[in-house]
Amino acid sequence: MAVGPWQVVAILVIIVLLFGAKKIPELAQGIGKSIKIFKKEVENDDKTGEENKEKIEKKDEKQ
Repeated sequence: MAVGPWQVVAILVIIVLLFGAKKIPELAQGIGKSIKIFKKEVENDDKTGEENKEKIEKKDEKQ
């Protein structure tokens, strides 16, 4: 089930009515910062996982 253009317009109108036009830029900025932090943490988690994998492989080689 796809979202049509009229449904998107309706959602945007509801958001404007709920939060007001002045709050929308603040909300968008907050969401943008949250996404940036999330991406950074996912990237750091991948690096940590690779480091742990290397440590485990080195231990296995020593045994």
